[in-house]
Amino acid sequence: FKAIKEFQPDFVVAAFDLPAPTLRHRQYKEYKAKRIPAPPDLYQQIPIVKKILEAFNVLVLEKEGYEADDIIGTVSKMAQKGGVLPSIETIILSGDLDNLQLINDNTRVYALRKGVKDIVLYDEKLVSEKYQGLVPGQLIDFKALRGDPSDNVPGVSGIGEKGALG
Repeated sequence: FKAIKEFQPDFVVAAFDLPAPTLRHRQYKEYKAKRIPAPPDLYQQIPIVKKILEAFNVLVLEKEGYEADDIIGTVSKMAQKGGVLPSIETIILSGDLDNLQLINDNTRVYALRKGVKDIVLYDEKLVSEKYQGLVPGQLIDFKALRGDPSDNVPGVSGIGEKGALG
């Protein structure tokens, strides 16, 4: 509600993961293997949240085999020049910094750091400051080199964060 009040968007889309395995799980069996599951109470609330979103005419998107991040990336790409729609300013609301790779002249990420009171609106400049000069499109390579502990994806042996930034 805070983001809607602040940005007054013309369109709102919500993306959700489904409990089924994704393409990444099929490609790499250890994908997210060490992630601690959320409390069961949270999972029980998801259908209620979806009903509330639908009552507010928010389009809810989810697809078996894909993560919410995949859907967010697809919608973001569709909103760019030359896509299916005319160019639309896109603001992604997420606590997942993997979405920073989607930032461009037309897309920013409104990231929750510590709840709804500590929020950062990332643009290309802020990404560059956070990642020592890298641009959003380079974050894919950065994570490939460094690895992604949150998803249990190993990086290149001996590289680490400093090497990946250098």
